[in-house]
Amino acid sequence: MPPTIPALDPTAPHLTDVLPSCIAALGGAANRLELRPVDRAVVVLVDGLGAAALRANSGHARHLAARLTKRARIASGFPTTTAAALASLTTGVSPGTHGLVGYTAYVPSADAVKNQLTGWGPTMQPDTWQAQPTLFEQASAAGIGCSAIGAPRYTSSGFTHAVLRGAHYVAGKSIADRFAAARAVLDSAAARSSKALVYVYIPELDMAAHASGWQSDKFTAALETVDAETEAFALRLRQGEGMLLTADHGMLDIPATSHVLFDENPALVRGVAHVAGDPRCLQLHVAGGSGPKEAERQAVIAELLAAWREAEGERAWVLSGDEAVEAGWFGAVLPGIRSRIGDVIVAARKNIAYYDSRTTPAAKRTMIGQHGSWSDDELYVPLLGFGAFERP
Repeated sequence: MPPTIPALDPTAPHLTDVLPSCIAALGGAANRLELRPVDRAVVVLVDGLGAAALRANSGHARHLAARLTKRARIASGFPTTTAAALASLTTGVSPGTHGLVGYTAYVPSADAVKNQLTGWGPTMQPDTWQAQPTLFEQASAAGIGCSAIGAPRYTSSGFTHAVLRGAHYVAGKSIADRFAAARAVLDSAAARSSKALVYVYIPELDMAAHASGWQSDKFTAALETVDAETEAFALRLRQGEGMLLTADHGMLDIPATSHVLFDENPALVRGVAHVAGDPRCLQLHVAGGSGPKEAERQAVIAELLAAWREAEGERAWVLSGDEAVEAGWFGAVLPGIRSRIGDVIVAARKNIAYYDSRTTPAAKRTMIGQHGSWSDDELYVPLLGFGAFERP
């Protein structure tokens, strides 16, 4: 194994602590984030807003950046990709337990790789593929009204059902619309003297970064909108209301000149049946086997691992799936989830992205902002408090 293996700090709070702490605060209980007791809590998830990008763009987000102290950031989790991170946020458990282990993942029953955001269907059902109870389900059972506010296109998606079940979905076309909907939910709960947990999802920054990079004018414009709308909403928070703003991952801008077409080296694809994960965090699957064939499969994995370490060990952390599980990369891994995780994991260390040009031609390699691996820019996200959750 490589000499230095990255890992999450078990003593520090992570994205998985956000909703449990809010729910505890709604009950007046102590919590990991040390949030004050509230009657109504709001969690805003700004997809793709890394702490480093926010700090670098502080002039375009003066309200948010002013709150970005040393204490006001947390680690998202691994892999640093939306499907895994949002499921971790809304279940409070790691990918090895909730089962969304990457942007794309191997589905054993289909013997195929499927997109974890959009690939739902008969072989990947929301209730069984992500079988953990969501925190919204648990909060609803405790008498807390739960609402999830996002874009109309996500209202009835399989991913929404997998990670947001237990919350009433409210559609808002624009960022302003979503904050207005959140205020309406809080007002309704206040009028009934009831507890409320509101989740607001903002995908616009992530979309801008993927298309143009986080250093682009499009990203800056989206960030300015988030900053203005968040501040306006925060000013309307009432007594007993607290808001947290966080993100699922940060970003790196990867130019086309930094794409690594790994299939051009035959040793790096020898024995590989499926390629899953993200361009910055490959999960390579070798064809299955049992009995004597399993020994053959393990030999193929060992050869593949050695080839990747020789070719890319200076630019990536290359671990076997078993080593990654042992290192805690996916958290506690349930027996039924292990087969979804690759036999070889390639997590980029340098500013590069890995592509199989046989299945991803140049026309499909246009994404600039990327994420998925362990760099600080990808891993660390803001955790900003407002209202009753404002930090001294």
